[in-house]
Amino acid sequence: MNADPILQTIFRMVTRRLIGRGVNAGIDKAVGPKEPQEKLTPEERKQRRKMRQQTRQAKQAMRATRKIRRF
Repeated sequence: MNADPILQTIFRMVTRRLIGRGVNAGIDKAVGPKEPQEKLTPEERKQRRKMRQQTRQAKQAMRATRKIRRF
C-alpha cells in the first residue's frame, strides 16, 4: 500500500483548515475591536450590525467557494 495519497490527503486537510483560520482572523481583524454595546451610539450600533452581517456573508461565500473548488 502506498502512503503518499494518505499523506497528501492529510496535508490538504490541515492546509485547508489553517488557511480558513487565517482568512477568518483577517476578516475579524478588519472588523475592528469589540466595544460594549452601552458605549456605542445608535448609529454605531447600526453600523456594527451591518458589518457583522457582511462578515457572515463573506464567510459563507468563502465556504461556498471552497466547496466548488473541490470538484
